Amino acid sequence: MRMAVTKLVLDVLKTIKGSSIVELAEKLIEIPGVHNVDIKVNEVDVETLTLTVVIEGEDLDFAKIKNIIESTGAVIHSVDEVIAVKK
Repeated sequence: MRMAVTKLVLDVLKTIKGSSIVELAEKLIEIPGVHNVDIKVNEVDVETLTLTVVIEGEDLDFAKIKNIIESTGAVIHSVDEVIAVKK
């Protein structure tokens, strides 16, 4: 049996310097299988933003998503929700 992840809710910490959340969304939406990206700023600190990043699609590739987030200078604090379906 194979499963496909269709939704991820991530708690992400991003530096204020560097890429904007718009640029992050543009990079994430380019990943094959990603259909929707929703980024919400929860907290603004002197040097960081605390974000909730919701990604929806078909057969999401967590490793690719993580790599893109990290390439923008952000880190995933936690995975707060996952939805998966049987294929």
